[in-house]
Amino acid sequence: MTALNSAAASARESVIWPHRHLLGLEELSADEITLILDTAAAFEDVSTRSVKKVPALRGRVVVNLFFEDSTRTRTSFTLAAQRLSADVIDFTAKTSAVNKGESLRDTVRNIEAMGVDIIVCRHGSSGAPHLIAKNVACCVINAGDGRHEHPTQGLLDIYTIRKVKRNIAGLKIAIVGDINNSRVARSDLHGLLKLGAEVTFVGPPTLVSGAFEKLGARVAHDFDSIIGEFDVINMLRVQRERISSNVFPSIQEYSRLFGLTNERMRRARPDVLVMHPGPINRGVELAGEVADGPNSVILEQVTNGLAVRMAVMFLCKQASESH
Repeated sequence: MTALNSAAASARESVIWPHRHLLGLEELSADEITLILDTAAAFEDVSTRSVKKVPALRGRVVVNLFFEDSTRTRTSFTLAAQRLSADVIDFTAKTSAVNKGESLRDTVRNIEAMGVDIIVCRHGSSGAPHLIAKNVACCVINAGDGRHEHPTQGLLDIYTIRKVKRNIAGLKIAIVGDINNSRVARSDLHGLLKLGAEVTFVGPPTLVSGAFEKLGARVAHDFDSIIGEFDVINMLRVQRERISSNVFPSIQEYSRLFGLTNERMRRARPDVLVMHPGPINRGVELAGEVADGPNSVILEQVTNGLAVRMAVMFLCKQASESH
């Protein structure tokens, strides 16, 4: 922990993490986001050790409270907590008292009463983690709520970009696809703008509302005319489960106009970073060769997610114990 403490202490010289919860990036300052990134960098080497653990949360209990299906996010939080030496409990709504009519408030208060220190919540309703945070004394971390935010995904995206490009300020970043339904796009936007990047949302008008310009994004509907501008292209999954009507003629038509194909990659910058939060619909959002190609950092995003989630749990728990 010596290297971690040194790096974290250095990062804290300019800002102290004050938050017991992480509910979104919209409410964080640039310095607070940078503190998370710097703390994550200090945790990064834990995953390369022969014993992949540090005692930062030894004796603490983390509950994964997931009301939506998830593989990557749940597994990433579980591994991150275990590498901090915490005990982890998985809660699945389908087998819980929620199905018997118990309210969310009663569910989380009963869970907390068992001695839980951190609740990691993923929920289909926007604002659910905020409701939980108002009703418990333990830490709450938002693992995705409705169409609102997915802050740790936003942080790991930013961390990955910073690691490769060294700096966020001045970068031109495209986020392409189903923006209206994307909590990832919102978290990315809030974090990237605060760190000085330019963000363009790209997609058909039915999936990218002009209202996002009020949040600071540039909105574009012609991918081909601007693809050569960007340092980073983040392709989003078409969320068919959240789309209530036919917002484009066909998947084939969508892919033709907005998919990151081999041909489009030839017109992008040679050093452009290709990202995707997963899961990928190969042949829809991007070609398989692009997903697996030299510009892709998709697997690096997954790896970096562990360090970022370790940092978030560590900082939030520290803040709760200092209050």
